[in-house]
Amino acid sequence: MDQKDAIQLITHNGFSTKNKKIWADLGCGSGTFTLALASILEADSIIHAIDTQESALAEIPNLYRDVNIKKHILDFVKADLPIHVLDGVLMANSLHYVKDKEAFIAKLKSYLKPDASFLVIEYDSNVSNAWVPYPIDFSSLHALFSKLGYRTIKKLNSRRSVYGNRQMYAALIES
Repeated sequence: MDQKDAIQLITHNGFSTKNKKIWADLGCGSGTFTLALASILEADSIIHAIDTQESALAEIPNLYRDVNIKKHILDFVKADLPIHVLDGVLMANSLHYVKDKEAFIAKLKSYLKPDASFLVIEYDSNVSNAWVPYPIDFSSLHALFSKLGYRTIKKLNSRRSVYGNRQMYAALIES
């Protein structure tokens, strides 16, 4: 997926980034969705790009469209995050690496402001494979976040994946 496609997937009239200036991109890879998010954030926002691969992080600029990008090499599933007050969490094709999603989301709550958002991009499937060990389709994502007390869980957009005939979706979750 290129950056233009990523922007289209997360852009929606129901998703406002106004006054949401500090984000973490967990499992950011080389930054396709990091830069897509930076494209819609207000100037002077900050994205903490987190990944285990230093070489992938090296591909992400430190500044993009007046958004500061701070890079962190760590395993977001196992390690504590180096940020403590977030307006939002982006997880683009990374939640499927988390086995105990309920415990993980509950742990993330300690890093979030009360009105923080989750922006999740995943495959709309529950069939695992070597690259997607713990998949979560939209229905399961909705059930998970509902159970954890989130009231707004909506699919923003979806598109066909380049990997087979699966769909990808972007979802916004807010309290």
